[in-house]
Amino acid sequence: MFAKLELTRMSQNLAAYSGARMDVIARNVANADTPGYRARDLESFSESYGSDSTMRATRAKHLGAAPGAALPEMRMSGGAEAPNGNDVSIEMEMVKSASARQDHEMALAIYRATSGVIRASLGRNS
Repeated sequence: MFAKLELTRMSQNLAAYSGARMDVIARNVANADTPGYRARDLESFSESYGSDSTMRATRAKHLGAAPGAALPEMRMSGGAEAPNGNDVSIEMEMVKSASARQDHEMALAIYRATSGVIRASLGRNS
């Protein structure tokens, strides 16, 4: 009955998106001194989640859906280019990292609150 509420599905997708974005940010920081490396980022969560014009699958086999959610599109996101061709800005990556962490914490808070409402509706306190 409460298998997948849209709110819990969205919060799970936001948590997965935040984790994937942290991975991209970590790769950018790791390659901050690599000559010719171009900074990357994912499209925003609202673009990747809201722009899906196809029907959403409610189960893995429903509508021929692939298992797991598709990751957002990768984009180049660098700033000013250094003499070696690298455009990674550590300061910008720190800002992106803080934003991704906040998104992840918000997703977990939503998921916890939704779980609490479902538990309360079932008469369970813990």
